Amino acid sequence: MVATAQGTTMLPERRGRPPLESVFVRTVATGGVIGIGVALGAILSSQNVAGWIIGLVVALVSVLVSAVLWSSRRL
Repeated sequence: MVATAQGTTMLPERRGRPPLESVFVRTVATGGVIGIGVALGAILSSQNVAGWIIGLVVALVSVLVSAVLWSSRRL
């Protein structure tokens, strides 16, 4: 639907999350980032990859995923 002259749309504005819900959602998202890092580290170590490469890859992926999550206005 196209916005009208007043700037309103067909969808109502979403209210902000309560502080407790926001903390919970960010905690779950952070747990997901940790889980991705652990899974990635386990996969790489099972393939006999050098430890410093595992650390580098897990750190880079964690930073990238965290940046995407924390830049989201939905969290």
